[in-house]
Amino acid sequence: MFERLKKTFAGRPGRWPTRLLFCLLLAGFAAGNHFSVFADLDARAGDILLRWHVSERVPPAEIVLIDIDQASLDDPQMLELAGNWPWPRAIHGELLDFIAASRPAAIAFDLIFSEPDVFRPGSDAVLTRAIGATSALLPVVLAADGEATPLRQLPPVMSIRPGPQADPDAGLPLIAPKAIDPAFWRTGLINFLADDDRVGRRYWIDYPYRGWTLPSLPRRIAEQAGWAVPARDAITLHWYGQPFRKYSYRELFLSAQSRTPQLPDLAGKVVIIGAAAPGLHDLRPTPLGATTPGPEILATAVANLRDNDWLRPVAPHWNLLLGLFGMTAVALAFTRRPNPLAIAALLAAGSLAINLAAFLLLARNIQWTPFSALLATWLTFALAATASYLRERRQRDQAVQMFARFLDPNVVRSLTDEGQLARAEASASREITVLFSDIRGFTTISESRSPEEVVTLLNRYFDLQVAAIFEQAGTLDKFIGDAIMAFWNAPLDVPDHAVKAVRAALAMSRALEVFQQELGEFGEHFDIGIGIHTGPAVVGFLGASQRLDYTAIGDTVNLSSRIEGQTKGVARILVSEATRDACGNVFEFIDHGEVTVKGRHRPVRLFEPREHA
Repeated sequence: MFERLKKTFAGRPGRWPTRLLFCLLLAGFAAGNHFSVFADLDARAGDILLRWHVSERVPPAEIVLIDIDQASLDDPQMLELAGNWPWPRAIHGELLDFIAASRPAAIAFDLIFSEPDVFRPGSDAVLTRAIGATSALLPVVLAADGEATPLRQLPPVMSIRPGPQADPDAGLPLIAPKAIDPAFWRTGLINFLADDDRVGRRYWIDYPYRGWTLPSLPRRIAEQAGWAVPARDAITLHWYGQPFRKYSYRELFLSAQSRTPQLPDLAGKVVIIGAAAPGLHDLRPTPLGATTPGPEILATAVANLRDNDWLRPVAPHWNLLLGLFGMTAVALAFTRRPNPLAIAALLAAGSLAINLAAFLLLARNIQWTPFSALLATWLTFALAATASYLRERRQRDQAVQMFARFLDPNVVRSLTDEGQLARAEASASREITVLFSDIRGFTTISESRSPEEVVTLLNRYFDLQVAAIFEQAGTLDKFIGDAIMAFWNAPLDVPDHAVKAVRAALAMSRALEVFQQELGEFGEHFDIGIGIHTGPAVVGFLGASQRLDYTAIGDTVNLSSRIEGQTKGVARILVSEATRDACGNVFEFIDHGEVTVKGRHRPVRLFEPREHA
């Protein structure tokens, strides 16, 4: 492949602008991948593919959400028992005791109890006691600013781990559950991990900072439930299109207060208590939408850890290789001058296959986002197709200009059809019918006219004769003084080329009679002779690079010229036996016998064509 590419770049100088743009595209794509310029495109397109994939994906039943939904905030009984939001912490403590009776694998809050309740300290004590009794897990948040707390001073129960190179003076501004006794701070980080486009696609597992490691809440839940946890800072979330099993906070709390409480089966399940009501503002942008509730994001991370089905993104260098390969393959394909529609069809099929592969890989927890590579390949196609079109258009215009000197304009337009022009430009041996026409008695007229009048008369005569040739799809080869050479069956195929040549000759004879009338008394001295022969000849462009003529060469051309020389005193039009045989019964032919012509040892039999009476 690279050898072909090298030959391509060593080609014609006129292609250097295209080559330069191609090199800039390659360099731009490589640099863009290095600096993650295309990360947003790949991420957004990957989100669309992921949404299609997860539409029927069902979360595990072992992860349960208890939602503080809008119904819980508005319920009259809740308002009577708990008042307006925020509720007293004792409410959460009572619910915690109620849930714990079902022996779940883990209970975690997605609520921040950051400040003690100075008006109801006993309420905080109820929640603290319930947390201590149930080993419930609490969230901690890394603040954007604020006073940093030295990490070494935090209670060991938070499981913040120093590494071998840990900075003893490291500190972070943490929003901790200060309403709870620090002895029960079994906490985990719940910070929203957003990409550069502010969409959350990952979740922290361990937050590293100056040699220290802060565990996330999903890690703490997994450890308490006895699941394996990957040794990595974050995981890419594999979302669910179907909802988690949910209970309204109001439903469970009011059941706990009733005389006949009905506790759902939560044995062995992970229970997450969080705020889902829109007014509580725990909504985040994710691939699923702009307002994904925080508890669902947390639950997704926990479910991914439980089933080990979080997404493994494909390394970026594979996209780089795919893009460079695709761009190079497209550039090489255009060096063969194929139909761009065929390349587009192959490229579309390849793009579809790659997208399908990326979609199917999601089922195996592999996330491949090849969209920037495909875009770069399509941009290369657009560049190459445009350059090819302009190049072909320029070559077509040049060829059309050349053929316009020899062919009827309608025939020239038909040459621009796909495949016709290239074939017409190529020199080849083929059977043609050649016509030679020469003027008789022109000397008498030229002696009695001025040079300007002579040129005007000749041009008028040539107009009439060439019109007859073009009307029968003939190719005008050249004017040789006052003689005309034309041929049929090149550059376009003309199946009945001998018939058309003879018809053209008869039309030229009729046009001559019109011209003789225009000449008046001098018309009787003005006549022509036409010779026609059918046979093989080499047809193509001949000449120097500065001046090319589309012509035919070979014995067939010479013989038609010799036949024209035999017309004087015999007939205005004479054709060879080969032409007569090729015409079949279309015309009547008068046999004028055999003659010996210059350059041929065997005699030639000549015939005069006439229209059927």
